[in-house]
Amino acid sequence: MARRSRSLSASQSGAGAPSRRRALRLVRRRARPTAEAAADHPSRWTRPHVRTLAIASGKGGVGKSNLAANLAVALGELGARVLLLDADLAQANLDLLLGLNPRYDLQHVVSGEKSLEEIMVEGPRGVTLLPAASGVPALAELDDYRRECLLRGLGQLEAGADIILIDVASGTSRQVLSFCLAADQVVMVTTPEMPAFSDAYAMIKLLQQSGLKRPPALVVNAAASPEEAEEIAHRLRLVARRFLKLEPESWGYVPFDAAVPSAVRRQEPVVTAFPRSPAAHAYRSLAARLWEAPAGPNPSTRPLLEKLEA
Repeated sequence: MARRSRSLSASQSGAGAPSRRRALRLVRRRARPTAEAAADHPSRWTRPHVRTLAIASGKGGVGKSNLAANLAVALGELGARVLLLDADLAQANLDLLLGLNPRYDLQHVVSGEKSLEEIMVEGPRGVTLLPAASGVPALAELDDYRRECLLRGLGQLEAGADIILIDVASGTSRQVLSFCLAADQVVMVTTPEMPAFSDAYAMIKLLQQSGLKRPPALVVNAAASPEEAEEIAHRLRLVARRFLKLEPESWGYVPFDAAVPSAVRRQEPVVTAFPRSPAAHAYRSLAARLWEAPAGPNPSTRPLLEKLEA
């Protein structure tokens, strides 16, 4: 897998390079900032304007990160420029699922050693990954200031992206809720098992109480059949409609497929490791739902659909 680290620092930009914003670092300087630094403070930045999806789940082990990784690669195959943020800051694993070995990650950004652009890694099909670490307390307990800086830092990278996917941690922590509420839409992943179903509903309820504006989309993973997936999605929509006055939309399902754990062991997305598998087909169908097929010779310039609905 190709890997590339890019920097916005003046020492690496070249004498003839155009002037650009200073690279984001999530620590405050002790000295009084210059006028130039004050003008470039993260508080003056904005959050991303490109379509941003947060992929969430009420509990772990439902295939959320697999969905994020494979959906990103499937979108890349269609010509989309995908920025993938591993926001499971305490137990990151997107680098493993994509077969990457990043030298730096978000802990180096939080500590001020690196910028966001300096930790970016190019993955399969042109997907750009912002990797996180595992077992780092500074990331697991990210404060509101640094989390907001991170979200606004994504806005500084949006010129090179058509869509941003945020793989949040499982559960209902404050950090998870913040990432979900910052996205344009939440994709809620569940499985047919009752604990996953129950936790998905609890997550949707908490998001609504926290100010979620748009109903989440539902993806049923590891379904034994289309009928089982539709039944689970229907029950979840029914409960949300009755008790929360929400109308979640079903975005389909990913079938139970032995190719998925095989691809995980190979540290490769299933859409590239087993491109003809049922799961790979499902991921590509979801990607096609989100991305308008390019008609011209330059697919990277095609915009996302204004509406994600089919």
